[in-house]
Amino acid sequence: MFLKKGLLTITLLAAMSLGIAQSTAKADLVDTAVAAGSFKTLATLVGEAGLVDTLKSAGPFTVFAPNDAAFARVPKPAVDALLADKELLKEVLLYHVVPGKVMAKDLRRGHVKMANGTNARVRLGRKGEAKIDQAVVLATDIQASNGVIHVINNVILPPKAVKALQDAGIL
Repeated sequence: MFLKKGLLTITLLAAMSLGIAQSTAKADLVDTAVAAGSFKTLATLVGEAGLVDTLKSAGPFTVFAPNDAAFARVPKPAVDALLADKELLKEVLLYHVVPGKVMAKDLRRGHVKMANGTNARVRLGRKGEAKIDQAVVLATDIQASNGVIHVINNVILPPKAVKALQDAGIL
């Protein structure tokens, strides 16, 4: 009796898990990020930059998504400057996006062309840890219907944004 109950419980849990995984995979990148609850700042900035429709489109895209803790480390004057310059904000956000679906197992050492046309540097450690520019990849392969999300611990900046923020005396 106990064995049958245990098997039934395991079967039900497995079915529920599959249902959750399937329903998550049906959500697009934006809805998946919003549902996660740890990308509130990113979601707000994507809206401000007018990129919601792009990231809800068919894609596929790979998003290196800074979590809210990553954005909390960005100096407020830098965030304010990006909000004041929508084109620069869009440039920064698209620097977190790779056209195409790149799973963690497919990451290679070297440079990858981001959606803003600029290359970012990918480094892989001996123990499998990955970095993109100065950001550490914290979690990988979060599936969405139109791509995949990899969570990173820092906001990465393309050279154009670094220069603009330095010229403004912010960085």
